Amino acid sequence: MTDVARIAMVGGAALIGGAVNAIAGGGSLITFPALVAAGLPPVVASVTNTVAMCPGYLGATLAQRKDLVGQGRRAAILLPFACAGGIGGAALLLHTSHKTFEVIVPFLILTAALLVGLQDSLRRWLLARVPAHHAELLAVIPIGLAAVYGGYFGAGMGVMVLAALGVVLADSLIRINALKQTVSLVVNVSAALVFLVWGPIDWALTLVMAGAALVGGALGGVLSTRIPPAALRWTVVVIGVGVSVVYFAKL
Repeated sequence: MTDVARIAMVGGAALIGGAVNAIAGGGSLITFPALVAAGLPPVVASVTNTVAMCPGYLGATLAQRKDLVGQGRRAAILLPFACAGGIGGAALLLHTSHKTFEVIVPFLILTAALLVGLQDSLRRWLLARVPAHHAELLAVIPIGLAAVYGGYFGAGMGVMVLAALGVVLADSLIRINALKQTVSLVVNVSAALVFLVWGPIDWALTLVMAGAALVGGALGGVLSTRIPPAALRWTVVVIGVGVSVVYFAKL
């Protein structure tokens, strides 16, 4: 594959992935396989993906900032745990061998794809069993666990965060989704800071993806309140399941 083809492939994947993260979640199911297809080892691909997609989360958060008004207390409670979890997950990844990660990856991708597909059902199930008036403190543990997962791999993290927030917040899905974007941004940035110091990063591809992800995230943040995410979500699920099958076949 030529350098131009590699750049075009990962740039396009980042543009789409940034938009998908903002609208439905699961964008890393598109960007991570693109990086591996471009020739990066799985651990390097995961590290590069986390750093490169930070601008996408920033773009989505800024695009939905009006829906964050009045959620300062929630953010103050949850964001420290998102930060700590992201750092912990990143550290865990850096202590995982390439061989071990290659074995784990198809399971992570399949899990993420299933979480994206079950997003609405999971949220309804949780809301039916836990009173929505509980304090935000109840979200601390699940947000922390989702953050560890997000720092380690990332795909499907937004679904976990959205489900955790949906359990405790009596608010509209649009406002909960805006808070999810902020939590995801903090997780990603926290993990990226660890990778910037100790991680193996492909900087050429990172820079290309970062610009594309910023545009995609901003676009997706604007469109997230205007288009139904169901079709996009199931497209991501199909892609994720297909990619996991390919990776399982390589084991």
